[in-house]
Amino acid sequence: MSHINTNQQRKFYLKTLGCQMNEHDSEVIAGILARLGYVQTEECTEADLILYNTCSVRENPERKVYGQITSLKQLKDKNPGLLIGICGCMPQQKEELEKLLARLPHVDLIFGTHNIHRLPELLERAQTEERVVEVWDDSQEVVEDLPAIRANKFKAFVNVIYGCNNFCSYCVVPYTRGRERSRSPKDILKEVRRLADEGYKEVTLLGQNVNTYGADLDEKTSFAELLSLINDVPGVERIRFTTSHPKDMQDELIEAIANLPKVCEHLHLPVQTGSDRILKLMNRHYTSAYYLDLVAKIREAVPEINLTTDLIVGFPGETEEDFQDTLRLVEAVRFSSAFTFIYSPRPGTPAAKMADQVPEDVKKERVYRLIDLQNRISLEYMQAQLGKTEEVLVDELAAKTGELSGRTRTNKQVLFSGPSDLLGKLVQVKITEAKTWSLRGVMA
Repeated sequence: MSHINTNQQRKFYLKTLGCQMNEHDSEVIAGILARLGYVQTEECTEADLILYNTCSVRENPERKVYGQITSLKQLKDKNPGLLIGICGCMPQQKEELEKLLARLPHVDLIFGTHNIHRLPELLERAQTEERVVEVWDDSQEVVEDLPAIRANKFKAFVNVIYGCNNFCSYCVVPYTRGRERSRSPKDILKEVRRLADEGYKEVTLLGQNVNTYGADLDEKTSFAELLSLINDVPGVERIRFTTSHPKDMQDELIEAIANLPKVCEHLHLPVQTGSDRILKLMNRHYTSAYYLDLVAKIREAVPEINLTTDLIVGFPGETEEDFQDTLRLVEAVRFSSAFTFIYSPRPGTPAAKMADQVPEDVKKERVYRLIDLQNRISLEYMQAQLGKTEEVLVDELAAKTGELSGRTRTNKQVLFSGPSDLLGKLVQVKITEAKTWSLRGVMA
């Protein structure tokens, strides 16, 4: 590890947009920069290096990037030594990369999702070259042992599988993250043991589709088997994972959630829509009846499971009847919460070229109805927690109130008063107050 040059402490500002994969990529970027002697700052005006880790899943985060990075030109005019970089999913799309190069001439460094480990070399080149652009189409190798500065002292993200083979018709992820590549169980266990030694109590295993973990390995290991191996690591108290594709959810995995004591009772299971016609157009490979059967099977095995989901409104060709199918499914499943998205066409995906694009005002009107329904169900779910005593992993102090904040095993946020030496501990909390998004309680 190179030692930090305190004579000229260089500072970096890192902005992350997008999913938990991106959040963890940013932790790795921060780790690499710390090794190079950089210190993180929350003020972009103080930085010697500004990096945007971008997302392509929807149009809105992309627009933000252009707006915010355009405004950084004034900083660069004042401080010509400032390096500005863009990484993540946006540069991985050919059309988007060309647009970035044309519209943001003051950006010095552009790289993608496959070559984060090359950041030290790329930065060195950016000091002397006009502009450094290195975007790999795909990467077969998985680079191990990269440093990471974790956002939380007690909970850590651990990648288990990179990329996606599913090609849902609306999604750019297979194009930005490449084909599926599983890490070896040995490397994952080594990382989890190290985290446990460092005092981390909870790990969240990440993948675009964790359910297909291990299918590409020489020595086949299923995701359920991987959970069992991690469950045996001393020091780790809780295991979470995201995301699961419904079509690949095996009975073996449901049994693992039911039987492994450290695996938490929370499952994020994106359904996207309740309409079979739209599911087919989305290339999701299941029906609403299959999904409802799967939910029934999961709930039978794990009665206290908390189910959350993703929903897309206004997919091309969606009629009012299709939308009603979604509302019916949401009412039937009763998710505790849902990420609701208005469909936004992504260049290069089949759905962007489909006829019958739904007008914006219709999409908005539908998404508000869906959010109203889901908020009512979420509040009812939270109110059903009143009076229960829950195990909470205390992981931070609430910024506004100074209370202790943590999550139940079912991933609900709980705020309560107590001494700060409870940080990092598992505490029994009796729930006394319920809001749509959080619970309050008192130590039991």
